[in-house]
Amino acid sequence: MRSKDYLYILVLAIIAIFIPRIMLFYVVCGIIDFHRSKTFDITNWRRYFLGNGLLTWILSPFNLLMDLLCDKNPGVYTLEDLPYECQSEIKQLMVLADNKPEIITELANMMEQKRRGMLFFKWYGKNINTSLSIPEFHQEFKYINTIGVSVFNKQQETSIHYGPLRITLRVLYNLVPTKNDEIYIKAADKTHLWHDNPLFIFDDTLVHQSVNRSDNLRYVMFVDILRPSNYLGLLKHLVNGVRFVMISYNRVFYKNWDMLK
Repeated sequence: MRSKDYLYILVLAIIAIFIPRIMLFYVVCGIIDFHRSKTFDITNWRRYFLGNGLLTWILSPFNLLMDLLCDKNPGVYTLEDLPYECQSEIKQLMVLADNKPEIITELANMMEQKRRGMLFFKWYGKNINTSLSIPEFHQEFKYINTIGVSVFNKQQETSIHYGPLRITLRVLYNLVPTKNDEIYIKAADKTHLWHDNPLFIFDDTLVHQSVNRSDNLRYVMFVDILRPSNYLGLLKHLVNGVRFVMISYNRVFYKNWDMLK
């Protein structure tokens, strides 16, 4: 193990000694939460409890509460699993993106000498002004909270990782679904090939990885939607709170990305 792992274990041991009930509570919540990813090898256990899933474990009580407040979570969704109004917003966004070829043209120009880039038009409900102006992305939506485009250069991939919060779902829409089995996303135990379906909707607190092992750039709309729930008003307030907190930590979560403007 790495020296950092030993430090984490020491901290957890101290917590277990002095506040054992809280530690037991977190261990139980973490095991329940970890079980959802259906990947039980020792590497993934270490990744969740000691690696880049540590924040997801810390937030597991909150995320499990979100599961109680929201509709049943299958982990990976089809469009038909979502409320009709939410489906309509996603379809509208797909049509808008398909009719904006300048997205690909402009981003291709921005990606020279960059590995992975991200351009946000809307971030946790707040509109972002960019050099690529698409006013339609700034309209008010009921479910859609974040709109961006992620671009992978040739032969690039993310680490295997977890998202931190389960207030929203991640919607990805491939703008150029090239016929290549080496361009895919894997979430939990499911591997999704973009040429089979350019749309992929999932709970990003599941362990996942995006891969582009091709010699072409990969362009994917990066969208967050509120989870289907009878408490959408509460979720909107929570998202606003998350945006306020995340302003300080945006560079941490996207440290391996170039923020395009």
